Amino acid sequence: MLIPPKIFKNLKLTSNNKMARPHVLVVPYPEQGHVIPLMELSLCLVKQGIKVTFVNTKHNHERIMNAFPKGNNNALLSQMNLVWIPDGLGSSEERKMPGKSSEAVLKVMPEKVEQIIEDINDGSLCEEKISCVLADQSIGWAIGIAVKKGIRPAAFCPAAAAQLVLGLSIPKLIESGFVDQDGTPLENQIIQLSPTMPVVSTENLVWVRAGSTAARKHIFQLMLKNIEFMEKTEWILCNSTYDLESAAFSLAPKITPIGPILSSSHNELDHSAGHFWPQHQNCLKWLDQQSPCSVIYVAFGSITTFSSLQFQELCLGLETSNRPFLWVLQPDIKGGMQNLYPEGFEERVSNRARMVGWAPQQKILSHSSVACFISHCGWNSTMESVSNGVPILCWPHFADQFLNRSYVCDVWKVGIALERDKSDIVTKGEIRDKIEQLLSDEHLKARAASIKEKVQLATEQGGLSNSNLDRFIKWIKT
Repeated sequence: MLIPPKIFKNLKLTSNNKMARPHVLVVPYPEQGHVIPLMELSLCLVKQGIKVTFVNTKHNHERIMNAFPKGNNNALLSQMNLVWIPDGLGSSEERKMPGKSSEAVLKVMPEKVEQIIEDINDGSLCEEKISCVLADQSIGWAIGIAVKKGIRPAAFCPAAAAQLVLGLSIPKLIESGFVDQDGTPLENQIIQLSPTMPVVSTENLVWVRAGSTAARKHIFQLMLKNIEFMEKTEWILCNSTYDLESAAFSLAPKITPIGPILSSSHNELDHSAGHFWPQHQNCLKWLDQQSPCSVIYVAFGSITTFSSLQFQELCLGLETSNRPFLWVLQPDIKGGMQNLYPEGFEERVSNRARMVGWAPQQKILSHSSVACFISHCGWNSTMESVSNGVPILCWPHFADQFLNRSYVCDVWKVGIALERDKSDIVTKGEIRDKIEQLLSDEHLKARAASIKEKVQLATEQGGLSNSNLDRFIKWIKT
């Protein structure tokens, strides 16, 4: 059986004298940055009386359940049905490889998702049949399954609208000679779809930064195929705001901003939903003891890794900044190597630093002691930072992070970029100097505060993102 029988204990039968609730099947792409915003959106739907069945891979499902605080599991499960399917991967090493992961997603998941729909909609498990499929836009095949089954489809983009528009523009990029039929850049060129949109070089296109040649070609073809599915969906929701990306939304009016979706605004649980690792809440008490706007927050998402040399340069850059810092070190950031700290580093910074394994990022960025954020520029991190008015020191590594950096540094002007030297290393001196530059730029801080206000207005009652989300909920219920 695809789904553990115990999961279906949470499926509530509808009495015969009541109309069945709308039932949404939610399918994220199986990566941390994709799962979290869709789970937060799902909790928002549940609060509006909509039934949600959320599909994770078995590996991710187990990580989420293990990461959730004991005693709160039942609270989460009572709000939505969490089900799992195999991901077709044999080892955790394969799961770290974008090409392998995307191949397995396409090869294994469609059949299993279709089976879940059939199992639920045959009426033997639940009277509330699936009435809508809400899928990550990067797995357009789920939209295709919904259309095939006569179920209303909706797509969700966890990235910038500009990134989605760029993906939808692939045929034009081929026609204009930026890339060939496999997505390989014909030469290094700058792409800007609109004067007020971020620039991206062809060498930093999301699929070009995806790993091996085989992986790049596979992801490119997947994105090309997704264009067809996006034409079939009734909604393309985006975790962004119109004010932040007005040009992108104007180019593609079908893309609907409903963000930023933050845990504090949609999730009444004390713990953010969908995280793969336990969150260390004690760091918040440490932040309480620090001076206002004094702490450098450092985090690079769930899959970034560093060489031993780069890791040590980062350590020394933070140390020589002579400022307090909170550093999130997810388990794989050191590439599996142990004891990479420079000799004596931990002792020297012990009175002004905390290193934790995983942390409640939204709570950290909203804390008054945080001065800036050294970030990989993942979209979730970017949205959380601008929503809290925190300036960003940008250090992108792959995928859409380079486009996001352009937004932060060139369009919104709420951050500055770290630059690599000729050896492709961000040196300790570069880190130290850019921290000082960022924190001494009062105009940049003022812009960050201004954007924070605009973003907050979008999600408040009557704001555009809030109104769009209300429209989507009404559509689900009709």
